[in-house]
Amino acid sequence: MIDRLEKEVDMLERHLQVLRMVIENEPIGIVKMSNETGYPHHKVRYSLRVLEEENLIEPSSQGAITTERTHEFVEELDGKVDEIIDKMESMKIDAAAEAE
Repeated sequence: MIDRLEKEVDMLERHLQVLRMVIENEPIGIVKMSNETGYPHHKVRYSLRVLEEENLIEPSSQGAITTERTHEFVEELDGKVDEIIDKMESMKIDAAAEAE
């Protein structure tokens, strides 16, 4: 049950790392991202496709670039992550509850 969540978090982390690279280095191509992150080309390509589907990046002849939506997403990201962390914290079963 938790394994699936861990895999999703790892994938989200990769997507956000790819997005961060596009923001900081646009335009940037798959080969450069793969070399700098150590992720295989196919994983970078998949992350780029997901980000493009979310309208956070778009392709250009020189590589991936940000969109108008990127800035808004980045501004909201920390708050959403904090909400998820709070929710996860509330799901913990502490040692006292286990002893009962």
